[in-house]
Amino acid sequence: QVQLVESGGGSVQSGGSLRLSCAASGHTDSNRCMGWFRQAPGKERQGIASIGADARTTYSTSVKGRFTISRDNIMNTLFLQMNSLTPEDTAMYYCAAQERSDCLIGLAPYTYAYWGQGTQVTVSS
Repeated sequence: QVQLVESGGGSVQSGGSLRLSCAASGHTDSNRCMGWFRQAPGKERQGIASIGADARTTYSTSVKGRFTISRDNIMNTLFLQMNSLTPEDTAMYYCAAQERSDCLIGLAPYTYAYWGQGTQVTVSS
């Protein structure tokens, strides 16, 4: 089992920045892919960024160029730096980790087995 705890959410004005963190504990494995997802009210959960063990990354088109995913394998922590935020970025943000040790980098929620409780990000205009 892997436990994930997100932090760093909050309220910010349009154009601002936030940095989310996700602390992993339990049966951690630096070879696993990890990712960030978000879900706005009334919408499906959307994958926005994923990172592999070798630091390969992939992003959704909605955040590419504005958000940066990174990981600290020593501290078992995942990060999401979010810049140039807009009201459309308002959502609950979740970090997730795959079960498999051979990383399958991607943004499909069904490929991730472990999920945090989420941290709210609200961007006002």
